[in-house]
Amino acid sequence: MTTSAGAGQRVNWAGNITFTAPEFHRPATLGELRAVVGRAAAVRVLGTGHSFNEMADSPGAQVSLADLPSEVEVDSANSLVRVTAGLSYATLAARLDRMGFALRNTASLPHISVAGATATGTHGSGTANQSLSAAVTGLELVTADGDVVELRRGSDDSFPGAVVHLGALGVVTRLILAVVPSFEVAQRVYEGLPLEVLDDHFATIMASGYSVSMFTDWRAPRLTQLWIKSLVEKNLYAPPAMGSSAPSVTPASPVTEEPWFAATPAPAARNPVPGVAADSCTEQLGVPGPWFERLPHFRPDFTPSAGHELQSEYLLPAHDAVPALHALRQISDRLAPVLQICEFRRVAADDLWLSMAYRQDSVAFHFTWIPDPSAVLPVVTELERQLAPFDPRPHWGKVFATPAAGLHARYDRLPDFLALARHYDPAGKFRNAYTARVLER
Repeated sequence: MTTSAGAGQRVNWAGNITFTAPEFHRPATLGELRAVVGRAAAVRVLGTGHSFNEMADSPGAQVSLADLPSEVEVDSANSLVRVTAGLSYATLAARLDRMGFALRNTASLPHISVAGATATGTHGSGTANQSLSAAVTGLELVTADGDVVELRRGSDDSFPGAVVHLGALGVVTRLILAVVPSFEVAQRVYEGLPLEVLDDHFATIMASGYSVSMFTDWRAPRLTQLWIKSLVEKNLYAPPAMGSSAPSVTPASPVTEEPWFAATPAPAARNPVPGVAADSCTEQLGVPGPWFERLPHFRPDFTPSAGHELQSEYLLPAHDAVPALHALRQISDRLAPVLQICEFRRVAADDLWLSMAYRQDSVAFHFTWIPDPSAVLPVVTELERQLAPFDPRPHWGKVFATPAAGLHARYDRLPDFLALARHYDPAGKFRNAYTARVLER
């Protein structure tokens, strides 16, 4: 077990958060982890560091699960996989695919950890695709006293409250995820769609592929890019929740493609951020490939060393997508100077208490900012004010200014979640400045 106290400086992936936890532990076994948790006065888990706020920090001990033994155990009869929480999606996906299975959906960056993504309600895209957290059917949790608890969907009414947990219930060490047979995807990129087209066709365009992303830099009234990821026709299997609006396709040569909704096919591979090289991005131009090499925007075999950016994201009811777009256009002159790119996606409703898509089909507005907090934070506040009529739910792991009172107004089950946290952690061992700021009124 690696243990350090005040040894070196630890920062998150973006470099905007310097962790202050005086102790840092990398247990190599479940027993070592239980011992660390049991004797700590305060503890939080650090995953791959892709949160953009102080969620993972602790006034006491910070723990990494990176050294725990790696496990990927498929139960093919029940379409489930049991995985070590510290695995990244990139590692998990490659191993799953070799066994003939897939996850229904993935995030745009596959290098995030399974535990961190599911704990924060992180999602991919698709009118019928739920958050990554919705795939969780079971989890193993080390509680405040060092005990190990296993929770399963259907065995406890509080299970939907334990999946998106923000690190406030304990240390999740293993998860059970629902899987489907492996499938292939092809993606095409289009450019220059006027925003006015979305007034009448937003829902149609969002349903035109298995996973669809719209991008704009808000420097002009148009989409800079439109990424459409479609199932390949030769698949013998199509994920059952995709719906009739996401047809399989046979990839065509890019030179034969026609303009679509006034958008033109990109003649070469693109990065979502205009002007940035596309070498880190998954293959485009309609070339078919396995699900895990197409559903993310970025290649699983490309490991980003640092994120020179800040991120914010807000989910709001899907039926408010077009009015919200108009609201954002009103402040485009404030957004554009501090923005690298903005992405719109659809996410299907789930039943997880703290999911941003809890009981509502949602549209996600994602903002990748320049790495300058002093310039970005005032714009985030103005952005939240502009979206306020639509009751936006901010992504728990990103930059937002919404106070706890506002979050309580948007999450009916937040009081129940706090009761669940007190049940598993009565002394507040897993609380920190973040949970005090966003959960406690």
